[in-house]
Amino acid sequence: MALAQCPAKAGVRSAARAAVRPGISRRALVCKAHQQANFGQKLASAAAAALLSFGGLGGPAIASEFDVLAEPTPTANYFVDDANVLSKSTRTELNKRLKLLEIQTGYRVEVVTVRRLEFETDAFAFADKVLENWYPTADAGKNKGLLLVVTASKEGAVTGGPGFAEAVGDELIDSIISTNIPIFTEEEKYNQTVVSSVDRLEAKLLGNPVPEAPVRNEVVRERTYRTKEETEKSKNVTSTVVGTLLLIAVVVPMLQYYGYTAKD
Repeated sequence: MALAQCPAKAGVRSAARAAVRPGISRRALVCKAHQQANFGQKLASAAAAALLSFGGLGGPAIASEFDVLAEPTPTANYFVDDANVLSKSTRTELNKRLKLLEIQTGYRVEVVTVRRLEFETDAFAFADKVLENWYPTADAGKNKGLLLVVTASKEGAVTGGPGFAEAVGDELIDSIISTNIPIFTEEEKYNQTVVSSVDRLEAKLLGNPVPEAPVRNEVVRERTYRTKEETEKSKNVTSTVVGTLLLIAVVVPMLQYYGYTAKD
């Protein structure tokens, strides 16, 4: 690895005129220190790059988790789309609706998406950590809620402070994490996952009728093979047709022959 050359600096004497030690100049010492620092920086950068390049160690996933945990307390937006799956229209809609919901009810709901969880694999535990980082005191987080969607594992969580949890209720939370999130994420409809979940949370917090939970569309597979009964029936029909044709092939020439001989 080539080291950077030290530039000449004003006020540093040359080796020939140095009086520090024989053969060693102040310029030489400065240059050596500069080279060592530069080498250390390059070595550290290379090590960091190598660490991030090992996908098997889960580096990107853990980095993603820490990125979310390092996010400052949201003020302007009501979402952190770390998985980058929400469309521009969905983001705009979330900001408008959740801001209005906070004004009307006092409950602040935020949406977080991540690709996967490897450092903290439990979705609820991770969601709780995010809220604790954003609202460290019990009073600050009392009426705060969070909807988490994990795209790789097709799961998520709905959690929040005691005020939010009481207002929403366990029944709706269980319904969202067992229907809205898994059903739509399995189809990779992440925007619909978030919007449909927010629809239900919003209705509950406003005191309106809560939309019904989505139902998984069962795929009806058509049978492409014949049953034993159908096969036997087909064989019987085929045998009848073949027998009839053979009979015609034998009888018709005999009748024709008989007709010719009768004339004679």
